Amino acid sequence: MKIQNPYEALLKISQDINSMKDTAVLLDKVMDIAMGTLAAERGFIILKSHSSDHQFDLVTARNISQETISSIRELSSSVVNKVIKEGKSILTLDAQTDDRFSGAQSIIMQKIRSVICAPLKKDDQLIGAIYMDTRSGSDQFDEDSLKFLEAFTIQAAIAIENSRIMEKLESENKQLKKQVALSQLFPEIIGKSPSISRILEMIRDVADSNATILIEGESGTGKELVARALHFNSKRKEKTFIPIFCGSLAENLLESELFGHRKGSFTGAFENKAGLFEEAHGGTLFLDEIGDISKTIQTKLLRVIQEGEVKRVGESAIRKVDVRILSATNKNLQEEVEAGNFREDLFYRLNVINFKMPPLRERREDIPLLVNHFLSVFTEKNKKHVSGFSKEAYNFLMEYSWPGNIRELENTIERAVILTREKEITPELLQLKRSKPEMVIGRPLKEVEKYVVLQTLEQSNNNRTKAAEVLGVSRRWLQYQLKNWGITDED
Repeated sequence: MKIQNPYEALLKISQDINSMKDTAVLLDKVMDIAMGTLAAERGFIILKSHSSDHQFDLVTARNISQETISSIRELSSSVVNKVIKEGKSILTLDAQTDDRFSGAQSIIMQKIRSVICAPLKKDDQLIGAIYMDTRSGSDQFDEDSLKFLEAFTIQAAIAIENSRIMEKLESENKQLKKQVALSQLFPEIIGKSPSISRILEMIRDVADSNATILIEGESGTGKELVARALHFNSKRKEKTFIPIFCGSLAENLLESELFGHRKGSFTGAFENKAGLFEEAHGGTLFLDEIGDISKTIQTKLLRVIQEGEVKRVGESAIRKVDVRILSATNKNLQEEVEAGNFREDLFYRLNVINFKMPPLRERREDIPLLVNHFLSVFTEKNKKHVSGFSKEAYNFLMEYSWPGNIRELENTIERAVILTREKEITPELLQLKRSKPEMVIGRPLKEVEKYVVLQTLEQSNNNRTKAAEVLGVSRRWLQYQLKNWGITDED
């Protein structure tokens, strides 16, 4: 097959493909140029997957089905697998009689006559392959075809890889800008982990609504911070935000606090008193540990949500209130409903929007940010000149299980800053017990699995191949799990 003006063709191709930034468009262009120049009947391109060094994904194809492509690739002796394995081009004038493909049933079944396949390489690194064939006896590839394709794939591979890198950088840049924007919008909530990023996005999306919101999570995970962020980024921000901890108040006292009372309605009621619902009119009331309130309070709270009305203890007069209710609990309210301890209708009223705060042990990538933040706050507050932590102390902070979550971390840093007489905080000043394997006992299996994988990865200096070997799993499995946990960057 004689190719007219191959050098001019390559020059024009180079100009065309290197001006394209969209990888999908570029791949289509590469496929069309190759097929058009060589008069191929069918063809496809495969590229190395971002998630695995051993997996190749179909990225574009012409006149050929996915099933046929799988058939062509399925045998170890097939054309594409040979090119991928050996990194060398393959050309055959008549595949039906070529001894190299005598075991490739796909070649015989598809009645393929002429085949050409070349690796896509950048800096001697294989990134994929381009395959083309014809089933016509008259249009056959030849040595000129191979020379052209090998020269063309050098240019194509550079353009493709550069385009993929640019797309990745743009994606990372967008994500970084998004994180920066969210962190600037909610500076009091510190973290860049996927779970915290989702929380910040939800706050942004629902803050200005009037929906009731239930915030679930262990003690010390920052539930009140989320409630405050919701209020101060809403149209109610100029009005009152009132938090009340429901867990430690007796029923009659909590009832009086929430709904108010009339003078003389009970012993100690020396004057008329407006309740917190009235005081929060136009603003937000945050009910912390809502799972601890009695059935009586639950019934009255349901009336406030449904009707926007309150009655003070000892009064029959109804007062209208406009209050947004945010609530939080460290209990599983769904289980409390099933156990008969919490009204189902109230649960659904409170749980219009649900936030689940992750424990600190599930967002360890945020620990350095929190540590630096609290260190800065408490060194300034206590007029101390502390530069940081010893390596052992820092590792201790990273490995500790933090059952008390962010509140425990905050208290630990404050205590260490106050007690230290040196510029560097040592492990003894942290006053924490060494984390032992039993820290995972009683935890959900998925949580234990994640902890073990991340600890192994850290001990392997983020070498994923080594970590997979230690864990006795495939690297592909490890990559898949990390991706599910939102961990995509590889050092």
